[in-house]
Amino acid sequence: MAIDNSLSPVITVRGLAEYLQVHPSTVYRLVKLGLLPAFKVGSDWRFNREDIQRWRLAQTSQSLALAGSPAAQGGRSGGDL
Repeated sequence: MAIDNSLSPVITVRGLAEYLQVHPSTVYRLVKLGLLPAFKVGSDWRFNREDIQRWRLAQTSQSLALAGSPAAQGGRSGGDL
């Protein structure tokens, strides 16, 4: 599901949870851990659409890099012992 750029440049917790197909509590947990780019409006968290798109692409890139690593393929990354 792509983010519709004709909409507001800001996403709510509920909107982001729907986009990522996760529970809103997961979004709150990722924000609390500093893993999602977010900002507060009063007491409510908000997310910039462009920042979330960049974050999502970075997550995909990291996943692909890890999938190609020797450790992910069952090998050792530290050499032979």
